[in-house]
Amino acid sequence: MPSDSSNSPQPDALAASGRALALAICLAITGCQSTSPQAPMDSNAQVRAVPTVQDTLWLTDKAPVEATYADIWDRIRQGFKLQDHLDSNPRIEQQRLLFSSRPNSIEMASERGSPYIHYIVEQLEERDMPLELALLPIIESAYNPFAYSPAQAVGLWQFIPSTGRHFNLQQTSWYDGRRDITASTAAALRYLTYLHGLFSDDWLLALAAYNAGEGTVSRAIERNQKLGLPTDYWNLPLPRETRDYVPKLLALSQMVQSPEAYGLNLNPIADEPYFEVVALKQRMDLARVADMVDLDEDEIYQLNPAFTRRITLDGPQHLLVPTDKAEMFAANLALMKPQDLVDWQQYKVRPGDTLGAIANKYRLSVNIIRDINRLRSDRLQIGQVLSIPQSAGAAQSKELLHAVARSQPAPRSYRVRQGDNLWDIAKKQKISVRDLQRWNNLSGSNLKVGQALFLQAAGTNQQAKPAPTYYKVKKGDSLYVIAKRFNVQINNLKTWNPRDSAMLKPGQTLTLYIPR
Repeated sequence: MPSDSSNSPQPDALAASGRALALAICLAITGCQSTSPQAPMDSNAQVRAVPTVQDTLWLTDKAPVEATYADIWDRIRQGFKLQDHLDSNPRIEQQRLLFSSRPNSIEMASERGSPYIHYIVEQLEERDMPLELALLPIIESAYNPFAYSPAQAVGLWQFIPSTGRHFNLQQTSWYDGRRDITASTAAALRYLTYLHGLFSDDWLLALAAYNAGEGTVSRAIERNQKLGLPTDYWNLPLPRETRDYVPKLLALSQMVQSPEAYGLNLNPIADEPYFEVVALKQRMDLARVADMVDLDEDEIYQLNPAFTRRITLDGPQHLLVPTDKAEMFAANLALMKPQDLVDWQQYKVRPGDTLGAIANKYRLSVNIIRDINRLRSDRLQIGQVLSIPQSAGAAQSKELLHAVARSQPAPRSYRVRQGDNLWDIAKKQKISVRDLQRWNNLSGSNLKVGQALFLQAAGTNQQAKPAPTYYKVKKGDSLYVIAKRFNVQINNLKTWNPRDSAMLKPGQTLTLYIPR
């Protein structure tokens, strides 16, 4: 029974009376001083302002102390809020054992997420949300913004098309907001916040609903209520995937809390922004942006994966650029002349259209349209959407358009034969299995005889490498730190050092190919 507080002194009243007493004492002292003879005021003396009651600093007032962290993992640990659910739970323990048996998968996902995780942590902190949620993309997508599931879920946070549209994630043939790092993160955190409120501030139920849908969780709760059973997450009859989903996150958080105890080698990730947002006043192709900031195009694309054709048509008019390149990019944008710009538009093929007729209409060559759209032949299909470049200046710049066309890799393909597998095909074509899967949206390794595989442009993998540079790993180094130091991509480091990059050790030697 709540205690009756009408007769008990209230803390605010005590504080007010204490301050009034202190003020009375001050007034008494100043009153005594005013009765003494006053010395003549020196004209050069400084006059000190006497603090008023509002200006008085009480002993309980403290200046805020800004927290400092060794790295982003330390910051995440300090923001954990779901650790009360870890005690002797067999479902969590089962998932922890599974993770412990393959720690490399967590390590690779954390490396892949190194450009994004600081941003996500800051967004969670702004909303006062548990920092365990920064680990959710490891479970959802292995921190791969290009991840695509059989259910058509896409991006770091794995939005399906309908949920993405509900949270204003635009989806066109040029731009998919579900792959946008900042937009999808904002949508995911809005959705999780909504679910948290819907399920009476229970984060475990909110996470279950994020995985299975709020209807599935609500129906499970209603069922248990009718049967007189507990309605907490651990007692609900949910689909198997959802029953494992929350334990996976909690087990992962436990391993991040004490990585050494579980044989997990989390490479340090600096507690600082990896990218900045730079506004655009014109449409850009990412190959051009990469040239402007002296970076590999794939690194720019990793930060801006929502622009599916690597052109900033549709979607927000800004780009994410590595922090150390943002100032250079902004300066180069300001120096661009109108005749240096290329604008883009869509053209939907109509009945009777030919490639030649479309080229004549836009005063372009057939080769330019074919190369930019990666067409294998001149045959078109009704409803097919083509990317059409146009100079933003008054006059068409043929040289510029040809340069744009050359920046788009010419297509190659390979038709699968009996006995082929991904590894053999990749080896013959001198490409990686991972690239082959990415270019063809393959989630596994299954192939069908006669299947056509899209390959990267001819010649792009035969470019001469610079002379190798050798680097000896130091204590505290990580792939992220080394890549940033030498201005190379983490994926390239792994490609150059396939056996040595899984777990770095001091004294280990890495091979790098640094552009001159």
